[in-house]
Amino acid sequence: MVRFTAQVISFLFHPLLLSTYLVILLGAFFPAMGMADRGKVWIVTAFVFVFTFLLPALNLIMLRSFKTIGSLTLRERQERIFPFAIITVIYGIIAFLCYYKLPFPNLNKLMLIVFGLVLASFLITFFVKISVHSISMAGAVGIVLPLNKEMEEPRLLVPAVALIVLAGLVMSARLVLGAHTLREVLHGAAVGFAIGYSGVMVLF
Repeated sequence: MVRFTAQVISFLFHPLLLSTYLVILLGAFFPAMGMADRGKVWIVTAFVFVFTFLLPALNLIMLRSFKTIGSLTLRERQERIFPFAIITVIYGIIAFLCYYKLPFPNLNKLMLIVFGLVLASFLITFFVKISVHSISMAGAVGIVLPLNKEMEEPRLLVPAVALIVLAGLVMSARLVLGAHTLREVLHGAAVGFAIGYSGVMVLF
């Protein structure tokens, strides 16, 4: 039962879903951020979901079907490099499109930070295995915490606390499943938080 719960948590908070969750969260709690008009939030969310989750996920499935990777969980470090390279390119293109083509203020900055998280995951994987779940969850915490300070009323305080709790649950789930060592999880959390927090401080 514990293992099943850990698998569910790992799936629900898959790193590829980070962008989608952030757009929904900020659209609901921080409309002044101006990523999109309220009526367009779901259009933006659908766009982000398709290109940051669905497209990379389909690429992973295709790689699995051609036996380029052994499994969708990518347990081995060497096995992660090629799929991570493809995902990094996809996220780079999305960050470019958001920055130069889409008329949604601040979405471009958010996607640049997410791209930074993806790029860091890819580059680190050349040398050591690291928990990308930890990078994404801690990155979300690093993004939301400083944004909360920008609000006249701290409406992001509760979501920030919830994210910290969820980050702990996700990291614990990765340990329960034996997907990562404690060091890999902690290193991922440190990298994710540093990029998320510094990205907001620099870009916003």
